[in-house]
Amino acid sequence: MPPGIFIVLLVGFGIWFLFKKQWKAGMVNLSIGIFMWLLSISPVADAMLRGLESDFKIPENPRGDVIILLGGGVYDKVPDLSGIGAPSEEMIARLVTAVRLQKRLNVPVIISGGAVFKGRQAEAPIVKRFLVDLGIHSGKIIIEDKSRDTIENAKYTKAICEKNGFKKPILVTSAMHMRRSVMSYEKTGIKVVPVPSSFRTWVRKYGWEDYLPGSGNATAAIKEYAGFIFYKFAY
Repeated sequence: MPPGIFIVLLVGFGIWFLFKKQWKAGMVNLSIGIFMWLLSISPVADAMLRGLESDFKIPENPRGDVIILLGGGVYDKVPDLSGIGAPSEEMIARLVTAVRLQKRLNVPVIISGGAVFKGRQAEAPIVKRFLVDLGIHSGKIIIEDKSRDTIENAKYTKAICEKNGFKKPILVTSAMHMRRSVMSYEKTGIKVVPVPSSFRTWVRKYGWEDYLPGSGNATAAIKEYAGFIFYKFAY
């Protein structure tokens, strides 16, 4: 299965070309194969993600007057128990963290997430349905369904906070996404209390199976690093 099959083919062709003394073609295939292998194994992917996640810890006793829950993707047309559309796996982890916080603090929740692409359904209404199903009163939920990215999350939720007099928002998003999110809110002039969810890395010993290709965490890490650099200079 990809990416393993491509790595095997590239390395195999690289060795074959070298055996045929076609040095350039052999080294190109080998180099690409080894590079793909490195990006697809857990130790390398975890090291990349750890650089994003290590800046933020879960507060022991978070306090705030509103919870801002950032969208993390939805399957907008799939059937679900209480309607159409369901949060992605990434979003489920954020959603559950927000529900647990809301139950503890009894403060409103702002769900921030619109439709990134034309013809798709906004995230926020789907996530609201899940929050209500999990016991949060609909009157405690505020929807922001226009934002298409993190900087717009910050821009539109800032307006909601100012309108409702919220002074100390708690920000809930994935641990790997928190650095870019906090920077986005700082650029709009809002200081947030970060509560990261869904950590993907931890201190552990790696076994032989962790060196088999298959981890998708490197792709997520590259996206976050690229987004952070872009946001840093573009806004």
